[in-house]
Amino acid sequence: MASFRNHILVPIDFSEQSFIALGQSYNLARLTKADITLINVIDDTYYLPFFQKKEDKTLEKKIQKELEKLAHETTEKVGVRVFTLVVSGKVYEEIQKAAKKLKCSFIIMGTNGSMGLKKFIGSNALRVIRESPCPVITIKGKKHRPGCKNIVVPLDLSKETKEKVRHAIEFAQLFGSIIHLVTVLNTDDEFIVNKLKRQMQQVYDYVEKESIPCTMEFLHGSDIPEEVIQYSKKIKADLVMIMTQEELTWSDIMFISSSAQEIINGTDIPVISIKPKEKKDLTISAFEY
Repeated sequence: MASFRNHILVPIDFSEQSFIALGQSYNLARLTKADITLINVIDDTYYLPFFQKKEDKTLEKKIQKELEKLAHETTEKVGVRVFTLVVSGKVYEEIQKAAKKLKCSFIIMGTNGSMGLKKFIGSNALRVIRESPCPVITIKGKKHRPGCKNIVVPLDLSKETKEKVRHAIEFAQLFGSIIHLVTVLNTDDEFIVNKLKRQMQQVYDYVEKESIPCTMEFLHGSDIPEEVIQYSKKIKADLVMIMTQEELTWSDIMFISSSAQEIINGTDIPVISIKPKEKKDLTISAFEY
């Protein structure tokens, strides 16, 4: 099994959702023997429920004190080392810088999934997901089961699918998970349908060779993200694994593909977003190992 780097970064803004995200980091930290770093970014647009004033030094000291208290409580509760980091700047930039400097294996962050002007999960979270040097796990719901029994892996014909499957296998080996492969057939093109079916079987065989329990499911519908979401709810998934291929759009908010955004925003199930290592090949290619 591929070795993980041993650091998990958890942005903390003292909101309920950031504390829930921290709680979700415990098992992963223990299983990967990772340290946890709590980061708070002081930003003009950053909402801090604890504090009313924004005098830089005073505020920084208060935040540092609260983070250190939280870190101590976490260490006592979970038995992992927890560090703190308070910085000033743009939220997404400072999170990325910290992740690179610490050589993090994961970022685990809470998001409230706004449906307002900042469509879906908000610009900071989207920028972190798009530009992060490591996989980002977004935590949107309030209640989550311990562990990670069921992992949903949507498949398509892009080369990045191979990379996603390897990550899924690593997680399944850590948590003793079942991998649920799913492909949405949204075309009547016989050539494409047959290629998707061949790929599904190839991936299924590959996962089984790794001694990982695996299922495969073909769904039918025109709305791929919605089909994936409903299937994930049906099987009570604990994690949905997606790749964050980029889309070029006029908006500085729409950094990752609309399908990825819809999946992240449309379910309370944790979603792990993995940035492809290589540029996406626009041609359809077979899934080969």
